[in-house]
Amino acid sequence: MKREEVLTEALPYIQQFHGKTMVIKLGGHAMVDNAILETAIRDAVLLQLVGIRVVLVHGGGPEITDKMKAMGKEPKFVAGLRITDEETLEIAQMVLVGKINSNIVSLIAKSGGNGVGLSGNDGNLIIARRMDPQKVHVAGKEQEVDLGHVGEIEEITPAVLHTLLDRGYIPVVAPIAIDRHGQSLNINADTAAGEIAISLEAYKLINMTDVDGIMDASRTRVYRRLRVKEAEQLIGSGVISEGMIPKVSSLVRAVNNGVSYGHVINGNIAHNLLLEMFTDEGVGTMIYARE
Repeated sequence: MKREEVLTEALPYIQQFHGKTMVIKLGGHAMVDNAILETAIRDAVLLQLVGIRVVLVHGGGPEITDKMKAMGKEPKFVAGLRITDEETLEIAQMVLVGKINSNIVSLIAKSGGNGVGLSGNDGNLIIARRMDPQKVHVAGKEQEVDLGHVGEIEEITPAVLHTLLDRGYIPVVAPIAIDRHGQSLNINADTAAGEIAISLEAYKLINMTDVDGIMDASRTRVYRRLRVKEAEQLIGSGVISEGMIPKVSSLVRAVNNGVSYGHVINGNIAHNLLLEMFTDEGVGTMIYARE
């Protein structure tokens, strides 16, 4: 497709999306490769400059693990779930809020935008409660595991996001929450993005990850469009598994609660965000409730 055709195809989408809110979850390899992250941020700033209200939510699990090892603390996982003791929580806050969040804000400024970094603690944005012990299977036996300072989201208070968006800022949210006693908790970034999208009545929730989209059982074909019920069936049948479950589940929950569209795209490929938003065919998977 010629450049002028791409621009012509983009025009009706730019008109349609003007003034609407989009929540973008940044994750995958982009969180450890600054060149990939910078390209994604430039695209997000472009969205904002054409009149879209953009909120960024980021993860950072691999960087937390790397920082723990560098500090001489071995990460502990049970059945793939991270155990977050008090020291691990401090390291998570250091990495998520002190490093990744501030780096994203700096990249927004470098790209000509205005970003403001937040954690869920700010303005009681994300209120959570400590997660109950989880039942897991270890060596074929079921056991309960206390994950420590890990939270389940109870409430989103989006006032601070509305204030920033109304003034032309791009909020950047780190997945740290606060409980009703003032204790910080680590939370799943995919879930946080979904709940924030619902609270803002966002038009789209976009999950940028390391895969091209939701794939079939043979992992040879990407579904370009899925009704929300079809996505639920793929989770139930096991076609969507492991780390994709929280990503797709957050999209499904968002679409079932008023968000018009959910997307899974490969954030490692330059400008996939723009191609997904502004072309007819798109490049990832779009989940929707109705045409």
